Amino acid sequence: MQASATELIAPRRQTHSVRVAGVVVGGGAPVVVQSMTNTDTADIDSTVAQVAALARSGSELVRITVDRDEAAKAVPHIRDRLLARGVSVPLVGDFHYNGHTLLADNPGAAEALDKYRINPGNVGFKDKKDRQFAAIVDTALRWKKPVRIGVNWGSLDQELLTRLMDENARAPEPKDARAVMHEAIVQSALISAQRAEELGMTANDIILSAKVSAVQDLVSVYTMLAGRSEYALHVGLTEAGMGSKGIVASTAGIGLLLQSGIGDTIRVSLTPEPGGDRALEVMVAQQILQSMGLRSFMPVVTACPGCGRTTSTVFQELAKRVQDMISERMPEWRRRYPGVETLNFAVMGCIVNGPGESKQADIGISLPGTGEAPAAPVFIDGKKMTTLRGPNIAAEFQKIVEDYIERRFGGAAPVDSPQARQTA
Repeated sequence: MQASATELIAPRRQTHSVRVAGVVVGGGAPVVVQSMTNTDTADIDSTVAQVAALARSGSELVRITVDRDEAAKAVPHIRDRLLARGVSVPLVGDFHYNGHTLLADNPGAAEALDKYRINPGNVGFKDKKDRQFAAIVDTALRWKKPVRIGVNWGSLDQELLTRLMDENARAPEPKDARAVMHEAIVQSALISAQRAEELGMTANDIILSAKVSAVQDLVSVYTMLAGRSEYALHVGLTEAGMGSKGIVASTAGIGLLLQSGIGDTIRVSLTPEPGGDRALEVMVAQQILQSMGLRSFMPVVTACPGCGRTTSTVFQELAKRVQDMISERMPEWRRRYPGVETLNFAVMGCIVNGPGESKQADIGISLPGTGEAPAAPVFIDGKKMTTLRGPNIAAEFQKIVEDYIERRFGGAAPVDSPQARQTA
């Protein structure tokens, strides 16, 4: 008997659960998708618009930069405007250098944020470091907020790194510099987490991350971190890059860790194209989880890649129409038809693999290839239902899809109904 996709993945690493407003991270909860705005947080209108867009696209946590007083003062207004729009996605404050001061001077921001992100490499230096780190933790405790202790290789604690490098140089068998840096990243995260617990936090208040920009470094650091703690882990490359480079690198690194059971929340940190859609990073994160069989966000469309047998563009156009229809209709489908996100569609281009692939999908169509009869059999739940002919195949197939979804999921309670809330 063939193993399912999830049976081939290592068991999820057991971690402490952390509640970020209404979202649970770790403790066996589904892997959470996170994103970050690139607006000036002090620009309330643009930040509200982008947070809302990221939330609509499926981001379950959204991080915003809180870098100066104007940004901190904007946070409660951003939260309130989002709630007025019906957007309740948790907001994470990203703090560097002066976070302790901003939180102390702006209690409205401290209260409105749902989690604080602390980078131990730049929360302060020398004797100020402990005091400023402790000040942020104290604020988190006062407002009952969890924290993410986020180490970044680009701003690593240089005092710690220098000490480890010196110790390594004196060792009988020194490690290479890269291995020492990995150790410094892991130690920075664990030492900071231990200090946060000494100050009064619990393991259920702490998420760790250790961001690097190369895939093998990412795998090495998180494997070490997972083996030496039970904290919930936020996984992702930092500065992954633009376009296909960033997508491929993030998918490879995050995928390898998820396959090993490591990761409780993920972010795909893409550099957007000029004028590009920030929500692309959310879509990629969702597709990583869905393609690995860990979560379902929207129906999957299996489409023929095309070859010499499929010189017509009909199947390509239909595949795009079906994909566009899913993207357009999913907000309503998700509300009206719980479970619709698990569907599989097939849009195939010739008789060779078309019928077989279509039978494996919940609903599929096999379009004619070059030299084949102008007929397109449609398969539902593994059985041939009808054959479409003529110029209106695309519209007719889309109508069949709509009818199938209504018939299969129409009896399910809308996700915002009392019945759905009771059975959730």
